[in-house]
Amino acid sequence: MSGHFSAENIGHGTPGHVPHDGASEQPSHFAFDEDSEAQIATALAKYPEGKQASAVMPMLFIAQKQMGRHTGSAWIPKVAMDIIAARLGMAPIRVYEVATFYLMFNRKPVGRYHLQVCTTTPCWLRGSADVVAAVKQAAGVRNWEEMSADGLFTMTEVECLGACVNAPILQVNDDYYEDLDGPRTVALIEALRRGDVPPPGSTIDRFGSEPIGGRTTLLDVPAREPAVAGHDDHGAPDPHGPEA
Repeated sequence: MSGHFSAENIGHGTPGHVPHDGASEQPSHFAFDEDSEAQIATALAKYPEGKQASAVMPMLFIAQKQMGRHTGSAWIPKVAMDIIAARLGMAPIRVYEVATFYLMFNRKPVGRYHLQVCTTTPCWLRGSADVVAAVKQAAGVRNWEEMSADGLFTMTEVECLGACVNAPILQVNDDYYEDLDGPRTVALIEALRRGDVPPPGSTIDRFGSEPIGGRTTLLDVPAREPAVAGHDDHGAPDPHGPEA
């Protein structure tokens, strides 16, 4: 891991408290590894010459993912933002603006399992308060943005995750766990503590976003008649077809 971050040079600070900008945790060096460089090349290839700055968000994600691989804590130190700015020909402040605007970019160390709890109205109505209480109990944290003493968990309050039909939602790193309650949340966190990562999605065997118990309407979709050349799907002459 020479030339890259390691757990030793990143530091740990006081368990349970890290300044919002991670000032006490900031390392002095960062270099993208081989896997990250391949991802960067793919991202940059999507944009025309002179528009590479459009890759700032993908590159921030790539840096955050690399930190997670190397240290177990997926976050973006300032030195990585500076390197991204230089690579993209941007003023560093422009990269900082993006990194500080979006909640999914972590600017300080987080636990190996980042527990992001939605507390907006749909999830709250469906019991997100029970999820919060269960996270505090099972993960050993008391406040938002606090890391557990063992470094495994950080609890963060987030806005709507866009999966309201399966509320309440707990996002663990990049995966959604849905239809939670207190006991199911505790069971999830206990599994994570053991290193057993349950499959994401509904915790009550719901299929996708279907109603609990399955569909109740549109059970039998009638077969469509084969299309006739020169006619639309309803049998009428196609004004753009050969008979027009």
